[in-house]
Amino acid sequence: MNTTPDLMHTNSILTFADHWDHFLARWGYRRGDHRVTPGLYALGNPTPESPVFVTANYTLSFDALRSALAGVDGYILVLDTQGVNVWCAAGKGTFGTDEIVRRVEAARLSDVVSHRTLILPQLGAPGVAAHEVKRRTGFSVEYGPVRAADLPEYLKTHQATPEMRQVRFPLRDRLVLIPVELVQTFKPMLLAALVLAVLLGPLAAWGAVVAVLAGVVLFPILLPWLPTTDFSSKGFILGGLTALPFARLAQRRATGPKSQRIGWPLAYLLAMPPTTAFLALNFTGATPFTSKTGVKREMSRYIRLMAGMFGAGMLLAFILRLTRRAK
Repeated sequence: MNTTPDLMHTNSILTFADHWDHFLARWGYRRGDHRVTPGLYALGNPTPESPVFVTANYTLSFDALRSALAGVDGYILVLDTQGVNVWCAAGKGTFGTDEIVRRVEAARLSDVVSHRTLILPQLGAPGVAAHEVKRRTGFSVEYGPVRAADLPEYLKTHQATPEMRQVRFPLRDRLVLIPVELVQTFKPMLLAALVLAVLLGPLAAWGAVVAVLAGVVLFPILLPWLPTTDFSSKGFILGGLTALPFARLAQRRATGPKSQRIGWPLAYLLAMPPTTAFLALNFTGATPFTSKTGVKREMSRYIRLMAGMFGAGMLLAFILRLTRRAK
């Protein structure tokens, strides 16, 4: 086997430390630290004829690839995507043509392998101009399946089946998004709940907590079954359903004039749904169901509505609180 001073070595066995790193990454702990050193890795005992796989230097991407290739001798060319996964890095430009060219040249890959083919993950395609890679390095780009787990079957023929090309987003994939969203929203949620508890009472505080949890926990779980096509309206529907018990309870607790008995339920129905919808909108960048233009269109259509409803609901609640105290 030809060698290069920059050649590193890896295997397909994931250790406890690897799984712990994955757990921390899923929970958003020190998000930028979950990365491997960019460069060329030898997997197993590769020869000059062994395939070359390209991936990101995000540990979950690298580990998914190498663990899927158990028993395969090959090379893994790791790009410097700044610790970002393949799909997101392709959109940001770090998993792209220039970085591939840079790594091929830095690893002196043409001296390591006798063939001239790079196997890229399909989700990296948006950031790569295959003809430019070919022109500048002499290596052709071959797009493998969406999921690394399908690579062993793919390598038998180097032809992807329709199922291998399909981007799926099953419940398991949706569930792994929840922890990091919870971590990101926990402090703002807690602060909002404390403020509302002081200003409006415990029920308002619990309403804030439930509206947030509906957006970051229930929404990804129920996503395929919520009606409508865009995420914001799905979020409004889910938020409206979670607001109904609070509106009913607020109505039963309200005393005094009719304005109190009508106003308090209305305040919850105005403020809670847009909170859930806004958090639901955040998931557009984490699913295969949306496009960049679609997200922009959805934001321009709903953001002002969300802000208006939330503001109206909070204003109404404060007015009701003040008028109740005045009486």
